[in-house]
Amino acid sequence: MSLSSAQKKAFRSIGHHLNPVVTVSENGVSEGLLAELDRALSDHELVKIKLAIADRDERTAMLDELVAQSRSEAVQTIGKTALLYRKNPKANPRLSNVTRFQDHHGRH
Repeated sequence: MSLSSAQKKAFRSIGHHLNPVVTVSENGVSEGLLAELDRALSDHELVKIKLAIADRDERTAMLDELVAQSRSEAVQTIGKTALLYRKNPKANPRLSNVTRFQDHHGRH
């Protein structure tokens, strides 16, 4: 799964208005955190997460692990915030941030 630059641009625009749904701390990746992230990606497809980790290298390693474990794709990372995407063809249109945005702004 690889997003085009146009898709990434559109997703960054959507993500700008989102609040983080998952916060990752120094404690690392737990089963509970992965389950929460998996549910959020299934429901919303595009989610913002907060990496509450001071060290930049540790943050990058944690994000890489989350992306791999959740089978998602990092759309954007700014400081301690990351935007992740995982397509769900069966996503509820009322929950999917992608579908709701496209329906509201007209599909491209």
